[in-house]
Amino acid sequence: MKTVVPFVFACVVLNGCAAPETELAEVAAEPTLEIVAESDRQWTGVAATKDGRVFVNFPRWSPEVPVSVAEVLPDGSLTPFPDEAWNSWTPEADPSSTFVCVQSVVADGKGSLWVLDPASAGFQGVIPGGAKLVEIDGATGGVVQVITFDGTIALPASYLNDVRIDHTHRAAYITDSGDGALVVVDLRTGTSRRVLDGHPSTAAEDIVLIFEGNEWLLPDGSSPQVHADGIAYDRTDDFIYYQALTGRTLYRIAGAALRDPSFDEEVLGAMVETVAESGPSDGLLWDGVDGIFISAIEDDAVKRWSPEGGVKTVFQDPRIAWPDSFALGPDGGLYVTTSQIHRGPNPSEPYRVLRITGF
Repeated sequence: MKTVVPFVFACVVLNGCAAPETELAEVAAEPTLEIVAESDRQWTGVAATKDGRVFVNFPRWSPEVPVSVAEVLPDGSLTPFPDEAWNSWTPEADPSSTFVCVQSVVADGKGSLWVLDPASAGFQGVIPGGAKLVEIDGATGGVVQVITFDGTIALPASYLNDVRIDHTHRAAYITDSGDGALVVVDLRTGTSRRVLDGHPSTAAEDIVLIFEGNEWLLPDGSSPQVHADGIAYDRTDDFIYYQALTGRTLYRIAGAALRDPSFDEEVLGAMVETVAESGPSDGLLWDGVDGIFISAIEDDAVKRWSPEGGVKTVFQDPRIAWPDSFALGPDGGLYVTTSQIHRGPNPSEPYRVLRITGF
């Protein structure tokens, strides 16, 4: 039996809002933004399934995280997923079978939800045996497989951040925003390789981000350095797109190159392509055609890069406060979470899951 967690939610619109017939033309003419859900707890990832279910995750950046992965129910409440046991981590618990600090959830379109756990609670370093990628059957809630990352893949200062699943080649691609690198996982064998470790494309750039007119600085006055963060997989052309959060450059590399263990770091590094000056971004997502959605964190906006159009703004709104992660819904609506990282632990506005349609 699942227990509903009493988070504070103000609005849920999982299936969209029906507009009067007289307004249909106007709604279709311009993109629209709607609030799917609001919470008083900070989330980062969002996943949307083909049958309209929505999942979120809450990283353990503070001790007050009663649930790590949850499904958003139609009434706006949350229920732990896959169950309470997986969401019951304590320092005494087995980190291989509980969620320590989940950063990303991804629905793969094949019925599974994938959960990426960097296992660095409070950014205090990776807990041995805790860094993992978990595949869960969405229909039954049964855990299909758990792929753990040892100390050669998840280094002590690593923070595995985002993941994309490649069913064609049975692979997963992961960014490490704590210790700049990509991780390539063979889903057939459960083995992993750390690649482009320290390459300029996976490292933060020497820049200071600006939010709401203010420099984003740590208490000691230094600028945060967040390495490879957002990642997208173009299933048509087999390219991996990625970039550092504190960086302004979008890169890509052929998936075939990443999957080939015979390529050493020098060869791989030479195969990295600069795609565009995209601006600082937390999340990336392939649009299913030929473009990449970009979370424009300094601009309260969602942008899109395409080969023919470059980087263009899809939607900009003050409510898109630090857009974090993306998911495409079954109707083509784009879900995005707001994590408000720049506003500290107690922002004046709730954390939101938003949905953009009509773009």
